Amino acid sequence: MAVTTEPRAQEGGAAPRHRSATRSLLRLWPYVRPVRARLFGAAGVAVVASCLGLVIPLVLKWMVDGPVAHRNPGGVWLGGALLLALGTAEALLFGLRRWLVGRPLASVEASMRADLYRHLQRLPVSFHDRWASGQLLSRATTDLMLLRMFLAFPLTFLVVNGVTVLAGFAILLSQEWTLGLVLVVPAVPLVILCSLFERQYATVARTVQDQTGDLTTVVEEGVLGVRIVKGFGRHRSQARAFRALSEQVRSTELHKARLLATLWALIMTLPELAIGAALVLGTVRVADGDLSAGTLVAFISTALTLRWPVESLGFLLAMSQDAATATDRYFDVMDAEPATAADRLRAEPSRNPGQEHEGQGGMRFEGVEFAYADAPPEEPPVLNGIDLHIRPGETMALVGATGSGKTTLTALVPRLHEVTRGRITLDGRDITALTREELRALVAVAFEEPTLFSATAGENVLMGAADAGTEELLRALKVAQADFVHALPEGTDTEVGEQGLSLSGGQRQRLALARAVVGGPRFLVLDDPLSALDVHTEALVEAALRRVLASTTALVVAHRPSTVLLADRVALLSGGRIAAVGTHQRLLRESAEYRSLMSGQEAEEGESSP
Repeated sequence: MAVTTEPRAQEGGAAPRHRSATRSLLRLWPYVRPVRARLFGAAGVAVVASCLGLVIPLVLKWMVDGPVAHRNPGGVWLGGALLLALGTAEALLFGLRRWLVGRPLASVEASMRADLYRHLQRLPVSFHDRWASGQLLSRATTDLMLLRMFLAFPLTFLVVNGVTVLAGFAILLSQEWTLGLVLVVPAVPLVILCSLFERQYATVARTVQDQTGDLTTVVEEGVLGVRIVKGFGRHRSQARAFRALSEQVRSTELHKARLLATLWALIMTLPELAIGAALVLGTVRVADGDLSAGTLVAFISTALTLRWPVESLGFLLAMSQDAATATDRYFDVMDAEPATAADRLRAEPSRNPGQEHEGQGGMRFEGVEFAYADAPPEEPPVLNGIDLHIRPGETMALVGATGSGKTTLTALVPRLHEVTRGRITLDGRDITALTREELRALVAVAFEEPTLFSATAGENVLMGAADAGTEELLRALKVAQADFVHALPEGTDTEVGEQGLSLSGGQRQRLALARAVVGGPRFLVLDDPLSALDVHTEALVEAALRRVLASTTALVVAHRPSTVLLADRVALLSGGRIAAVGTHQRLLRESAEYRSLMSGQEAEEGESSP
């Protein structure tokens, strides 16, 4: 198992690009709208709390110029009580703000994650073939966490701090406009610095999040493929590849940290210099009698109160850029549209809808062509002009050399891929005219590589039919010769573990076959479902499977002559086309390619038998 150390953002996400952070973040509005009342309420509470902090310097001015100057202890105590009340009210209001946003933002995150998962289930297999699993996992976890944090803190405080700064400077200019201008001067370079920072930080933030997605992919592959890694002694090379990718993430994170540190240093330095200059100028004017001591105290206290809103601008902008990048990455997936019938180019002329069902029972492929969406234009299609009719109740074996397109053809029936041209009908109904629910209720599938989930053995089987019960479960296990389940510690309630790795390959394949037949489907598509079984078990499964196939219309990918013999007829797939159709005996007589395929299989089985 090879691991690339190059970022795969081009495969599993859009390339880093400059874009408006505001425009990106506005796409969150449909999710925020249901909780907008509490969010706006929380922002309003935070604005009031922050503005209460600006009242404290005014109380200090009154105290210095009044009770302190006139040596009035009662006034000092009154001023102290006012300061305590203002501080307490400010703290309570900020606590109320956090309570207001906690539950609704958790709901927003959960809603976005549910939508993402639901959308991923609707996207075609070709989408999942292009995207690394770690990229999708990071979008469903890390990116959504960043968005929740942004909505909870930076979004609110960008508004709160903006209002606080405007109100604070209004107070400063009203108290002493000449000193106020000294503090306003740094605003121009700060705006320029923030604009430059946004462009650079946006690119770096996107890069590090894409690299983190690649790192997640490597970890997932290492865990799921641990048997291969250990079996081939590749743990050291895998560790080196992981360290190389980790170093890339670390390097990009450090670059991001340097950008933020530089901006923060400048944002903190300029206001400090301005406050120092205002303090020196104000002290001189107090000494000259042009300014009261209380006014200077209030002025400097207000300026110090504004330090936090101004100095926080750096990391608030950074968190906003991280959130904008996470939003872009989230909608990279959500913007991917499931393929529909309108996306296909239809090769055949239009038909009278009233004649759809006439003489077209069973499963029919009519001029079917398929090419992968990302294939080069000059590359021939994988399937080209497939015409095939599987009669009602008939079992058709599909035979062909490796790479001939057998698995691709079977994936078109349940619409795991969409045909490029032509059409597929089930009992005369175009599969693109059926809803996904109708289609999946009609067609059951079992693949050569069985996929099991972290659930019980029974739950894995019953995924094949939503309304199946215990009776159907036991029948399906018997058909698939999966009675070994009853010997597990908790029978059908035994957890099979992630990917079913606690079971053997043959056991996993038998459970997958049971899942396919549990609902008694009208159409059955089997992609070499017996490849991992030993000869004895295969014979037992085939004997039981014959009874199931007798009551359904089936397309079975076959590599072994024993599997071919389950079928009524055989279709030979060669060069992306159906080269011949007939019984097994007829094709043995008339097709040299078919004889070669079957004789090769028979020779291999003969060599492996004792």
